[in-house]
Amino acid sequence: MKLRVGHLSIVGKRENNEDACYVDPQQRFFLVADGMGGQSAGERASGLAMEIVPQKLQLMDFQRAAGDQAVKVIDDSVSQANYEIMALGELDSKLKNMGTTIAFLVQSAGTMFAGGVGDSRVYLLRKGKLEQLTTDHSLTQALLDAGTLTAEEALNHRYKNVLYRYLGCKEGGQGTNPTQVQPQVGDRFLLCSDGVTGGADDTTLARLLAEGSDPQAVAEAIVQAATDGGSKDNITGVVVFVEA
Repeated sequence: MKLRVGHLSIVGKRENNEDACYVDPQQRFFLVADGMGGQSAGERASGLAMEIVPQKLQLMDFQRAAGDQAVKVIDDSVSQANYEIMALGELDSKLKNMGTTIAFLVQSAGTMFAGGVGDSRVYLLRKGKLEQLTTDHSLTQALLDAGTLTAEEALNHRYKNVLYRYLGCKEGGQGTNPTQVQPQVGDRFLLCSDGVTGGADDTTLARLLAEGSDPQAVAEAIVQAATDGGSKDNITGVVVFVEA
């Protein structure tokens, strides 16, 4: 199968862009990060994640690594980034408490591994149905899972952007538990920061992912829709098409 990809990251209504993304030149993996901790700290954290995780993932045998073997390489990569972000935060007072989310899509031995830490997301559009492949590590999602919030209440809940897991805290390196997907021709994946989901709902994302034949144009349309929808954050999207 052939993959085609488009990506875009914009500052949006913030003063600087703490988001970052990475597209492997050989299209074996794709990453999105959303930094936190204020300006230089957030940029440094997301930048570190986009530097360290690709370096570690390069060690994977993408032709043969499957199942638990592939998950171990992914988890080790994310754990290393988590450790280095925490360590740098301890060494430099200006970077104290910095952190970042990460979302990933890794193709190995014919399987797609989708996961992340924090609230950046990976979606799959298959045969017109949009499915979120990741789970937000936010307090609101935890309350939703516990049944103490409804989906409608969760949309604008005060703890929506409060994370209990991210890279830069001790829980950040405790494994990613990725969803494993056998890709099909026609599948379309979206990796995005919460700047996208803060301005575009699932119905909009499904419609835009389904439209067009150019993944770059689709990525740009999704970012524009989030902007038009009132997103107040940096906005980053990576779109991956699976073709014959």
